[in-house]
Amino acid sequence: MKKINPEYVERVNRLVNRSPFFSLISMEIIEIGPCYSFLEIKIDNKHLQPFGNVHGGVFAAIIDAAAFWAVFYQIQDPAVGMTSIDLKLNFLAPASSGKLVAKGRQIRLGKTLGYAEVEVSSQTGEMVAHGTSTLMILPGMPLKDNPPLPTKFIEGEI
Repeated sequence: MKKINPEYVERVNRLVNRSPFFSLISMEIIEIGPCYSFLEIKIDNKHLQPFGNVHGGVFAAIIDAAAFWAVFYQIQDPAVGMTSIDLKLNFLAPASSGKLVAKGRQIRLGKTLGYAEVEVSSQTGEMVAHGTSTLMILPGMPLKDNPPLPTKFIEGEI
């Protein structure tokens, strides 16, 4: 397996963290590595439903994103993208303040599909949601940035 270029990871994480959706819900990639991701959302009033707890859509969004980024960096072809084709989640406990921390883990990556699971914990470490996602690999859909991104992989083994 090729070694991921740290400069590529830094640029992509910066690009994603500035993206409109991540900005809208205050989501941020904290760390990414081979087959894993850590994302977080600092809970604000905009994340709450009328009963004062984090809306289920916020949990769905962070699970979807953490699963995606746990798989993305292991795809060997830099000219492909992905999209979620399946998202399953269980709400385990309410959250209303602090932050949500999502830990994504790649379970399987094939030629056309990836599969990952995500645990979402509260700031105190209590697991508040769990989910899985199946992701379809899409040829000809590379990330775009200006200036162009550096190479995805560098010489050497992981």
